[in-house]
Amino acid sequence: MVTGAVTALAVTLGACSGGGGARDENTVVWSTWGTAEELKRFDDFNKAFMERHPDITVKMQPVAGYGEYHPKLLAQLASNTAPDVFYVGDDKIGEFVDSGRLMGLTELMESDASQTKPDDFFPGLFGAAEKDGEFYGAPNDSNPDLLWYDRSTLEAAGITEDPAALEAAGEWTTETFLEMNDKLADAGIGGTMFWNYWATHWSWLASQGAPEPYDQSGAFVANEDPQSVELTETLGEYFQDGKFIVADTLPDGAGADSLFVTGKAGFFVQGRYTIGLVKDAGTADNVDVVRWPTPDGQPAPTGVAVSYLAINKDTSAPDAAFTFWTEFLSAEGQIARLSGDGNAVPSIAGADEVVLEDGYPANAQAMLDARDIGFVNYAAESVVPGLPTDIADIFLKLYEGKQDAQATLDEIATVVAEKSGQ
Repeated sequence: MVTGAVTALAVTLGACSGGGGARDENTVVWSTWGTAEELKRFDDFNKAFMERHPDITVKMQPVAGYGEYHPKLLAQLASNTAPDVFYVGDDKIGEFVDSGRLMGLTELMESDASQTKPDDFFPGLFGAAEKDGEFYGAPNDSNPDLLWYDRSTLEAAGITEDPAALEAAGEWTTETFLEMNDKLADAGIGGTMFWNYWATHWSWLASQGAPEPYDQSGAFVANEDPQSVELTETLGEYFQDGKFIVADTLPDGAGADSLFVTGKAGFFVQGRYTIGLVKDAGTADNVDVVRWPTPDGQPAPTGVAVSYLAINKDTSAPDAAFTFWTEFLSAEGQIARLSGDGNAVPSIAGADEVVLEDGYPANAQAMLDARDIGFVNYAAESVVPGLPTDIADIFLKLYEGKQDAQATLDEIATVVAEKSGQ
C-alpha cells in the first residue's frame, strides 16, 4: 500500500464545507454530491478506511445538489482550493479532463499499490475519462438505465405477458413494448416515463439498431441517417401522444416516483436506485426490471449512467489520495458501498454479488448484462461544456410536438458544429 505518517483525526461529515484540499501529505479532503442515505454510506466508508489507515485523515466535503456541484468544483480548481479527490459527473468528465486539472492515473493504476487495475473495470464505462491512452478518472459504480415495471399496473391494462419472461425467451421486442404502451394508454394509464438526458435518446437509437450518432471525427451525423430519423420520429410520436412521459416536466406533487408506485404509469426507465423507491412504497413484490426492447428480441447496447472519481493534479497528499481513491473504487470498496439495497451496480469485476445477493428484483441479472455491453455518453458530446443539456433541450421540442424528427436532429447537428467545431 501507499503510506503516510501522522495520527488520524475523526471524520466530520461536513468538514471543510467552504475550503479545499488538504495542505499536508496525510490528510485527504474529498467531495461529492448525494442523498442523505448515500452520504451516510460514504461516512461509514471513511471511518472504516481510517481504521485501516490510522496515519491518514479523511474529510468529506458534500455538496447538496448536482446542479451546484460542478460550478463550485471548477471555481475551486481555478483558485487552487479544490479537494484532493472528487466525483465528476459523466456529462462533465470531458470538460474536467480538458481543463488540465486532473491527475493522470494510468501508471498508478498499474502499480503494485493499486487495487484497481485498468483491466478490472468494464471497458465501456471509461468514456471521456480516458484520453490519449491516459486515465484521468475511473467509474465509481454504474447505473444501467432499464425498464422497471409493476405487474399489477400492467395487469390493470389487460397485459398478461411478463416482460422479464419475454426477455428470457428472446421475445422482448420493440413491437411488443409499443403495443403494451398502447394498451396502457387505452386504459387511461401512462406508458413509459423517461428522464430527458443522453441515455434516453441515444439508448433508443442504439437499441433499435441505428448507427452511433457521431462519426469518428466527432461530427454529428444522425441527421443524415434515414434509419435514425425514422426511429427518432417514432420516439417523438409516442411522447406527443402521451404514451411516453418526460419525467423531468411532471408537476410537483405528481412526480414520476409517485406515478410509478401508485400504478399510474406502466414503465419507469431508471437505475438500481429504484429498489429503495418501491420498497419504501410497499410495492416491491410486484416490481421487476427488464432491458430495453429490440426489433429482434436480442440484447443490444444501451446507456449506462456513471460518475467518476478523480484526483486533483495539485494535491498536497498524492500518496494518501491514491490510497483512498483505489480502495474506494476497489471490488471490496464497491461491495461495502453498494451492498444491501445499494443504489448502483458495480463498475469493477469481483463485486457483482451485491446485485444478486438477495435475489431482488427477480431479473436483477439484467442490470449486470446491460452494464457488460453498455456505453456511457459519447466522448464527442461529453467533452463540450453544456452540450448534453443543449441536446436534451432540443429533444424536448420534439417530445412536446414543436418540431419533427428531422428538424430536431438537424438542429442538434448545428449546435454540435457550433460548439465543438465539428
